[in-house]
Amino acid sequence: MTEFKKFATQRIIIGLLSAAAVLWLIGTVLGLLGKSESTTTIAAKQSPAVHIPSAQKLQPSEAELPGKLLKADSTEPAPIGKESNPQPDAQQADSGKSVHGATSAKPSDHSTGGEKSAAPSSAAISHTLNSSKKKIPGVAFVTATIQPLSYELNDRFWGWRPNDILNFTDNVNSFQLGVLEVTRRTTVTLTERLSRTGSVESLNKNLERAMDWLMTKPDRYWFPSPESRYEDALDEIAAYRNNLENGAAVFYSRADTLLPLLTSYDNLLGSCDENLIKTKESNGEPVRWSRVDDYFYYAKGVASALETILEAVMEDFQPTLETRHGMEILHHAIASCKRATEIEPWLFITDSDYSGFLANHRANMAAPISHARFYIEVLISVLST
Repeated sequence: MTEFKKFATQRIIIGLLSAAAVLWLIGTVLGLLGKSESTTTIAAKQSPAVHIPSAQKLQPSEAELPGKLLKADSTEPAPIGKESNPQPDAQQADSGKSVHGATSAKPSDHSTGGEKSAAPSSAAISHTLNSSKKKIPGVAFVTATIQPLSYELNDRFWGWRPNDILNFTDNVNSFQLGVLEVTRRTTVTLTERLSRTGSVESLNKNLERAMDWLMTKPDRYWFPSPESRYEDALDEIAAYRNNLENGAAVFYSRADTLLPLLTSYDNLLGSCDENLIKTKESNGEPVRWSRVDDYFYYAKGVASALETILEAVMEDFQPTLETRHGMEILHHAIASCKRATEIEPWLFITDSDYSGFLANHRANMAAPISHARFYIEVLISVLST
């Protein structure tokens, strides 16, 4: 009789979970379809028809070109000691731009008043292009810090879920908690190490407020709600990014500032790895079935956020990493995080024996997580020497 009750209980639980999953899937599809229709309607109303002139109309005729430009196209060499006309270079640079770019119309003999405006020199154009392509250290990293949590708050269907009264999606909840933890640790290191030279320098006020607000309990319902606090924190981080772009803030992309960040990630991945391979909790009890999926999706959320941020680390810390031969190592860590995000169990998580018929999804997730941790530890060792 006891075995029958156990058997029946398991089937009832699986049936309820399956029904909840189907309902959630139907609601997700309907919500996405409704959102897609509304976006299309709004775009159709707000986007006026734009007439783009043909490429032939944008190019001047030979009659309109100055004589010097026509001579510059010939194969005759320029006289020695005379300065070559820079106008052909400017003409070629302008002709390569898209019609949607911010390019001015070319002057012709038919201009109003019969006057011709001087064409910009090739040196001026080259300087402008180089200035626009110049990257400000830290902007990519700060942007990547904002993106994962911003997606969970604003773009994820149903938004932030750990504090929902009716909790039907604990897998997404655990995933969001993993993203939050990565954002917290990144912001702490950004505030205490990456944005200042030492412990005696004052903290950046925007980052200090962001760090404090991110510590709000994720399952708190109100007064204040975690959603509002997290949004405020991301706004403060974005304000710091704007100051970086304007030269009013600093970002130190050195090995000694990168090491604390990597060490923090190493500790977090180690905790995830332990939860994915352990068979007993700290109190000696076996890992409950209800905790298996929590550990799995929490680690997946950590890997998802780390993948985004480590890609920005590769961009902003490129000189440091190339000097220490760490680019390839970091690439392997990013690839391992990506592999973890690609594991998609069907319907629900199973935690069977390693030699059993069903999958052990925790063990499957532990492999790429431990690989990512290994490469980060190797990178820490390389940067420390």
